[in-house]
Amino acid sequence: MRSIATVLSVVSLAAASPAISQSWSSAPWVADLAQAHQAFETRYANLDWLEHDRGLDLNGLFNRAFDRLQAAQSDEEARKIIERLVERIGDGHVAIEWRRLTPHHQKVDVPQASKHDACGKLGFDESRSSPGITMALPGYRAVGDPSLFPSGIVPVKNRQIGVIRISGFEPQGRLSVCHAAFKALQYPRDQPCDDKCQDSIFAWSYDRFTRALEEQVRALRASGATVLLIDITDNGGGTEWAEAAARIVSPKPLTSEARGFVRGTHWMSQWAELHAQLVAAAASAKGQDRNRLLQWADTAAQYCKEAERSCVAGQVCDLVARGGYATGLVGNARAGEFAGKVWADLVFGIAQFPYHDSVWSGPLVVLVDDQTWSAAEQFAAVLQDNGAAVIVGTRTGGAGCGHTNGGTPTVLKNSRATLELPDCVRFRADGSNEVAGIIPDVLTGMRATDGQATKAKLIAKHLTQAIDMASNQRED
Repeated sequence: MRSIATVLSVVSLAAASPAISQSWSSAPWVADLAQAHQAFETRYANLDWLEHDRGLDLNGLFNRAFDRLQAAQSDEEARKIIERLVERIGDGHVAIEWRRLTPHHQKVDVPQASKHDACGKLGFDESRSSPGITMALPGYRAVGDPSLFPSGIVPVKNRQIGVIRISGFEPQGRLSVCHAAFKALQYPRDQPCDDKCQDSIFAWSYDRFTRALEEQVRALRASGATVLLIDITDNGGGTEWAEAAARIVSPKPLTSEARGFVRGTHWMSQWAELHAQLVAAAASAKGQDRNRLLQWADTAAQYCKEAERSCVAGQVCDLVARGGYATGLVGNARAGEFAGKVWADLVFGIAQFPYHDSVWSGPLVVLVDDQTWSAAEQFAAVLQDNGAAVIVGTRTGGAGCGHTNGGTPTVLKNSRATLELPDCVRFRADGSNEVAGIIPDVLTGMRATDGQATKAKLIAKHLTQAIDMASNQRED
């Protein structure tokens, strides 16, 4: 079987770019393929899962793509071959983005949002939200304010099931939140929003998002709900706010998933920066706070050394090192434990959000499907691993941990396409990689092509079982 070195030896025969070549040649595309292969081998956080758990031969995959490129006749055909390779990886955070070109191969300047559309420039887009499935359940009755988290009551036998729809684990899916933030903070929406403005808008938006979720939980409880069902179907993910949301609805304390990170400069710099921030915080702290900060700083320094360690031939060394939790250096803390500490979110990321633990304390069910991704999988995984919820639906999409602080994008030298590979891993309680997807405790048999009515019918059929399991889990 050919190796990447063989591919590179073929590539060295050509230097023309696919964007400017007069007589078409596959050689520049083969060069890009070889570069992509190297990126997968040195930067891809889920390489071990891909080859050992999923059983996909990465070298074989690239060799087949190489053969197809050699027989290709056009740029369009070559792009499709590489796109197919990316699809075969089956990782929701692996993507290839092509430069948009005119027929004359000139880069197009994508029109910017209107100067009056400040929220659009910040990424707020209502199309990122979808209605989910649970509103189609028999007997659904709306409760509370539906603007951010549509909620309702569904009768199931002699029980009242409270339902909350979370379409995304970040406020950017709701334009109304952004508009309200600009108004509350008295920032003009027709003028540029600088870094301070942006930080303020997002902080206000997340605070409002957090309060809104808690308000809906309380409204359902006041309406007689005895079981809570969270609908995160067709949820593309979001941010670490998912961990705060999980703690709001969890009837028991949660410990976050362990985190893995790809060795190399990207994580070296992140751990080094965290170490410096913790040392600086310790300099002005006293007593126990100072001691804890210095201990955490030492831990960050150890992880930095692990990130710096390179895996050379013949050395036993995993591409991914382990360190910390999905929430930072601390994986389990009470809400408000670090209140008033300026360094709180350095060690426990979700300390930045004003959430409360166990606003819901009864049986909990979480509905997922094959379009549940990323941070939404994190939400389901941490609840399932801690025995805090019963998961019902179909296996999730499989994206797991994604890109930290801009990630580690690879720009392919000839096509100038950008290859995005995840740089972190979230490990489940059993040691498995979250990228494999969350397998429900109760399977409904839903398919992506099913209509909402069919999905609702299948969910209703299995809901009693899930509720009984959640009730027994709560009693345990």
